[in-house]
Amino acid sequence: MNAVLADRIALVTGASRGIGFATALALAKAGAHIVAVARTVGGLEELDDAIRAAGSSATLVPLDLKDRDGLTRLGAAIDERYRRLDVLVANAGILGPLSPLAHIEPKVWDDVMAVNVVANAQLIRVMDPLLRAAPAARAVFVTSGAASSAKAYWGPYAVSKAALEILARTYAAETATTAVRVNLFNPGATRTRMRAAAMPGEDPTSLKTADQVAEKIVALCLPGLTETGKLYDYAAGRLLSFRPPT
Repeated sequence: MNAVLADRIALVTGASRGIGFATALALAKAGAHIVAVARTVGGLEELDDAIRAAGSSATLVPLDLKDRDGLTRLGAAIDERYRRLDVLVANAGILGPLSPLAHIEPKVWDDVMAVNVVANAQLIRVMDPLLRAAPAARAVFVTSGAASSAKAYWGPYAVSKAALEILARTYAAETATTAVRVNLFNPGATRTRMRAAAMPGEDPTSLKTADQVAEKIVALCLPGLTETGKLYDYAAGRLLSFRPPT
């Protein structure tokens, strides 16, 4: 891949494995310096090795996204060092329990919302000035088909992703007159650890890889992108507009 993101700063959450790892590496191969955020230090170190081998560089940030103050400190550090943020890929998320709603403990519910929704709201709050300071900032929020399917036993995850979609679309509307472009990305069934946990009987070789998904996410991070407030659905292969309110 050509260095189309040379000299850009890209923040990727959930970067230690799966789609986040693959996206961080793909962005690095496109020339970006990666700010890689995840809880798993070993996975971040593996990512750093892969990025260095690709001829790029990364800053590793071991951080639990439920740590709001930690996200605030991260934003301050990026501001101090770079004064801007060119790319934000909000990929981190947790599945939570696949269980009837009436059986879900409040703490478990809160944990899913804290990672999948609240952390992304905090990312927007902290990173917004840095994104607005960039000449062509791009923000991508990773969602799921569960956000609109209302499938039995998927309550916490589905509700959190539905909330994430409204969060991202609201932010897109609020930045529509700026140089910030904000879109959602639905990878669909992908060969990841989360998918294996959700669908234990599924043959993983029948699924697309995280590397294939990452290529499409990178396309949403390019300076030439003009669309905002839309959903890229991997299966459809294009950006989809949300229906206007009736």
